[in-house]
Amino acid sequence: MGGPRTSIGFPHKRVLLQTEILLTSISGDTGVIHVLESEADLEWPLSKGPNPPYMVLLESSLFTKSIMMKMKNASSRVAGVVVVPKTSPPEFSPHTTCPNENTGVYTETYDHNLAHCNTTVWNPRGNGLSYEEFDFPVFSLKEDNETEVIKQCYFDHNRVVNGSGLQYPLCAMQLFSHMYAVTDTATCMRRGSIDFSTSPVMVCNPLGDYNVCAFIRPYNSTAFGHKENESVVVAAARLDSRAFFLQDSTGAEGSVSGFVTLLAAAQALREATQEAPPTRNILFAFFHGEVFDYIGSSRMVYDMKNNKFVIDLDNVHSILEIGQVAVRSGTNLFLHSDPVSRRNNTIHDEVTNLVKNLQSSTAGLNFSFVETGFSQPLPPSSFQRFLRARAIPGIFLADHQTAFNNRYYESFYDDAAHLNLTYPSNLSPEEQLEFVTDTAKSLTEVATAVARALFKQAGGNNSQVNNINADPKTVTQMLYGFLVRSNNSWFQALMAPELKDLPHQANALTYLVQYLLANLTGTATNLTQSQCKKPDELPNESTYMYSYFWVQGMVPPNSTQRESFCVRTAVRLAKAVSPAFDLGDYVSKEYSTWTESQWTFIKARIFLVASRDLEMLTLGVGVAVLFTSLLVTYFVSTKADVLFSAVREPNNGAY
Repeated sequence: MGGPRTSIGFPHKRVLLQTEILLTSISGDTGVIHVLESEADLEWPLSKGPNPPYMVLLESSLFTKSIMMKMKNASSRVAGVVVVPKTSPPEFSPHTTCPNENTGVYTETYDHNLAHCNTTVWNPRGNGLSYEEFDFPVFSLKEDNETEVIKQCYFDHNRVVNGSGLQYPLCAMQLFSHMYAVTDTATCMRRGSIDFSTSPVMVCNPLGDYNVCAFIRPYNSTAFGHKENESVVVAAARLDSRAFFLQDSTGAEGSVSGFVTLLAAAQALREATQEAPPTRNILFAFFHGEVFDYIGSSRMVYDMKNNKFVIDLDNVHSILEIGQVAVRSGTNLFLHSDPVSRRNNTIHDEVTNLVKNLQSSTAGLNFSFVETGFSQPLPPSSFQRFLRARAIPGIFLADHQTAFNNRYYESFYDDAAHLNLTYPSNLSPEEQLEFVTDTAKSLTEVATAVARALFKQAGGNNSQVNNINADPKTVTQMLYGFLVRSNNSWFQALMAPELKDLPHQANALTYLVQYLLANLTGTATNLTQSQCKKPDELPNESTYMYSYFWVQGMVPPNSTQRESFCVRTAVRLAKAVSPAFDLGDYVSKEYSTWTESQWTFIKARIFLVASRDLEMLTLGVGVAVLFTSLLVTYFVSTKADVLFSAVREPNNGAY
């Protein structure tokens, strides 16, 4: 009997060097459903149950390292696992305790005492579950009604009562999630490059996307390399996050809090930098792929070193990176710096000056910046990739002094609820979009301080500093859009008409940040739509210096037509794919070598299965019918001349 197909999430198979994260069958994985109600219930599917393999359905409270490893160790009896997200546990992080430990700056040659989190374990809650290899698929089931259908099927047919035997038919489930990737990145890429046909099948692709970048004073986008007499302050944040399940990686604290703060700071600086341009330029850089061994930042550093970016490393004056800043344990945010590079007096003095600029920028705000001790290394950060190339003054800003405050680092629980984004129940979605939450107010203050500090660090006039303030309405709209409802009127107004369905596309986050940064820092022009597409035909416009975006605009009151317009902006996209794949070095120790598998389709279904005896009886009857049919056919064919001969009529001839 066929059953309903489910709406699912799944852990995308990712490959790194010698590690495979997920293995699945090409024909699907099938098992009898068992609903796990407690860890003690594992005894049935793993040892006592007479009908293996089992498809284990469990709520997220039971999705722990302990339970998953027990099932991994008995994988011959487990066909798959289906997780139903419910209430959040006190803490859960499937990442490692020392994120990106092999690709940061701290190595045996830089300072071995600081390598591998020897002095500070940044993510002590990490259990490494995302890096375990499983021989069965693990799905996330989101639809409540479908969950109830599966559970009801289990209760009707599979549930053991008082140790009594099960009565057939049993309820079973089949999961389809075959991934083509094999063995490791080197093998996977090599197999994909072998061309035995006119249309070769790629089994895996390098992880990658785009970095989003913008200078307050743009450079010619075709003139790469060093810029004479130019000094640039880099303001950075990471865009990406991950979770065990591909679609659930919201990263509210892990990434959204940082890049929303930087976007708000960029908007706050717009007027001040136009009215009184600072002596140094400012580069806003949003890096993609950072959770996978710093893909985006390592790519930018590589391009700067090889004259493939509009500036080089010698143009970089200092770096301010925004990390996790939304979960404070008090009124302090912490300023982390690199103790190794600070042994150089020049670097130390520049870092000290940056710290002063940050601390003085909190005047009148409800928090303070506190510098951490010099003996502690930098937390996992994009800044580390710049330090691998050159000693650069810099600060990493975070809400934690030592270990992360984030109890759900890189997990699907790091969501809007984790940041206490709550709204009055009587508000409509549009009213929620405008409602300024306490979290938005807090991040607005951080963005204000960051913007003021960047202005000072870039050599801006101190008389302008107090006029720099982030907008709480913009911050609350961004938080709502990224964490609650991306398909909202504000996001729609800032996007191009052809991107109106963007939240459902693979690169949604990149393009959302690109268009947000363009609207928050760019200039609305009077260009028509056709002029916006071909601005080089106009005397005072240039695509070498600017990008031009035609956006939908808002719908005015008492109207049904949007007021679309053209935005001139310095925002650009820059490739965020590991240099290892350009170099063909698939076993690189210097750069990320993460790849992701290709797949055809993802689906699941439930159905009833008969007993083994009934299946054998059915098979036996079928075989008997087959042989009987063959015998009858043989008999009929051999006697065909008798059975089908025509009966002759007597001749009525006349003589």
